[in-house]
Amino acid sequence: MNAPLAARRLPTHAAAAPGRRRCVAALFSTLLGGVGAALPARAASTPTRADKLVLADAEWKRRLNPAQYRVLRDEGTEPAGSSPLDREKRRGTFHCAGCDLPLFSSDMKYDSGTGWPSFFSTLPDAVGTKTDYKLILPRTEYHCARCGGHQGHVFGDGPRPTGKRYCNNGIALRFQEAA
Repeated sequence: MNAPLAARRLPTHAAAAPGRRRCVAALFSTLLGGVGAALPARAASTPTRADKLVLADAEWKRRLNPAQYRVLRDEGTEPAGSSPLDREKRRGTFHCAGCDLPLFSSDMKYDSGTGWPSFFSTLPDAVGTKTDYKLILPRTEYHCARCGGHQGHVFGDGPRPTGKRYCNNGIALRFQEAA
């Protein structure tokens, strides 16, 4: 199912130094104990939601506070342990802070010990993914399927039943308690 690292297709921007990128990726994968090896490299996916939200940059800056804008629109990361949602235990739903699309139920949340809210699954059709190379080692970034807001990264070291860890920026979420 998972192709060997050397056989995986690299995006066009990585074609300039494919051998070097593969070597570095293999080195990091070995050092991390193959954490990322369980996830196949994927091309960017396009959300297919009919209600997709596209706004001008000025409108996003008006709607979001500066910290939310940095994470949701510029793909930033909040400091570990900074979000109260990491400790949220009530029953409810976690929504995208950019457009209010429900992304996760509280039943999907678990304590990963990373300092960020973590989930083992998403609600159906809630997120899209793309491969990011910001740290040289390819990672799977996920974003809101409606507004494209960056949420976090998904890793292959989560609990059953999926084995996935959706590591989310708390500032990119809004919690709605169940009635």
